[in-house]
Amino acid sequence: MQQDEKPLRPAQHQDQQPGVESEMKPFPKADPVAEACVPKLHHKVAIITGGDSGIGRAVALAFAAEGASLVISYLNEEKDAQTTAEKVRELGQRVHLVAGDIGDEHVCQRLVEETLNHYGHLDIVVNNAGEQHPQKSLADISTEQLERTFRTNIFSMFHLCKAALPHLKSGAAIINTTSVTAYRGSPTLLDYSATKGAIVTFTRSLAHALVKQGIRVNAVAPGPIWTPLIPSTFEAEKVASFGSDVPLGRAGEPNEVAPCYVFLASKDSSYMTGQVLHPNGGEIVNG
Repeated sequence: MQQDEKPLRPAQHQDQQPGVESEMKPFPKADPVAEACVPKLHHKVAIITGGDSGIGRAVALAFAAEGASLVISYLNEEKDAQTTAEKVRELGQRVHLVAGDIGDEHVCQRLVEETLNHYGHLDIVVNNAGEQHPQKSLADISTEQLERTFRTNIFSMFHLCKAALPHLKSGAAIINTTSVTAYRGSPTLLDYSATKGAIVTFTRSLAHALVKQGIRVNAVAPGPIWTPLIPSTFEAEKVASFGSDVPLGRAGEPNEVAPCYVFLASKDSSYMTGQVLHPNGGEIVNG
């Protein structure tokens, strides 16, 4: 310890193992972080990109069930977005919808502006929207596709976090959706997997950049999850067996992933930043 550094706690030693908690100064905190009867996200305001369907919808409903007011961004899926908004309101929470391409920095700026106009503050940013376009080889990936995938999947996170940061206070949380493909790759999703790897590194780097401001940054790396992205991406035969290759033998449901986001958004994860959770059906990955 440096001479000018203050100790984190009084110097102490016990001559027996495993030790006696009653003699520790200060006592370890063992009581639940959140009050049992208070929703985990009470009075919180969250932006969720791609919140109209799939994982985004499940996160929106899970957040609403825990007391959060929401702003949901979507591209053009108006019917899905309205359905999600209705479900949020049925849970007794407020919701505001914002349509637009988040690959455009101005849309991300507008998303934050409308959040502040409606609620006056912002506590949680969930960067969830993404797209993927399978190709049999690298030669088949056009420059247009490459740029589009990166704009949606990773550039949008830079834009939205940059716009949100001046309004986030200590205790705020940023949660990014990456993918199991960031860790094991995918031969037919080269550009998509590359963006998901970039999201992992972005999450870790931003976590270190914001730690002194008290803002935590974490990520979720879903495996095969049954969302609208799947039938819109793959051939019918592959859709029919989607998820059967993981240890649990099936695709996951969005509501099996959403609790990860609630955990990372709430005080329950107060000692976590720069980390990635892996709801992937049992596949073992590094990282």
